[in-house]
Amino acid sequence: MYGSTLAAMPRVRTLLAVAALMLATSTACGGEDDADRGSVAAATWAGAVCSALGPWRTEIDSLMTRAQQRMDSAANADQAKTGLLELLGGAENASEQARSKVAAAGVPDAENGRQAAKEFADTLRRTRDAYGKAKEKVTTLQTGDSTKFYDGVSAAFKELEKDYSAGALNLDKVKSKDLQKAFDEVEACR
Repeated sequence: MYGSTLAAMPRVRTLLAVAALMLATSTACGGEDDADRGSVAAATWAGAVCSALGPWRTEIDSLMTRAQQRMDSAANADQAKTGLLELLGGAENASEQARSKVAAAGVPDAENGRQAAKEFADTLRRTRDAYGKAKEKVTTLQTGDSTKFYDGVSAAFKELEKDYSAGALNLDKVKSKDLQKAFDEVEACR
């Protein structure tokens, strides 16, 4: 019963990692529009983004591992709930920290630079909000009836996966030869 509670989370974790890395591996296209360029060198921006996303992914992985361990050793629904709230709250906070760092990176001097900066920050905001929404749902679950509790947890995690998928990075908005090159060349992105 406990293992099935986190069944959807590996998919969510995979989606997070894929969304964060897809820009770096996408093919570039689109025309250059000077109005869409920012003032931060593309390589500087890419380095800041990768430096924000690396610790974020590490924290999500760590939270997942700890939550799985807590779920495996939980003696009751109260203990399971505590572990799940730690996971969801931690993921919400980590996503906000990453979003804040990405937003602080500025706008890259690259084709589609403004849209890329906006889309990366918005994706992390949507991720943060999805974790927060799931945390709220789990917080309200009663633990007296463990079957109802775990059914509620399952529903909350299915909704988390759905919300995350709906808010994933839209690569059509951020394709850029300049950024592709920067992500390929910057050490922090490897």
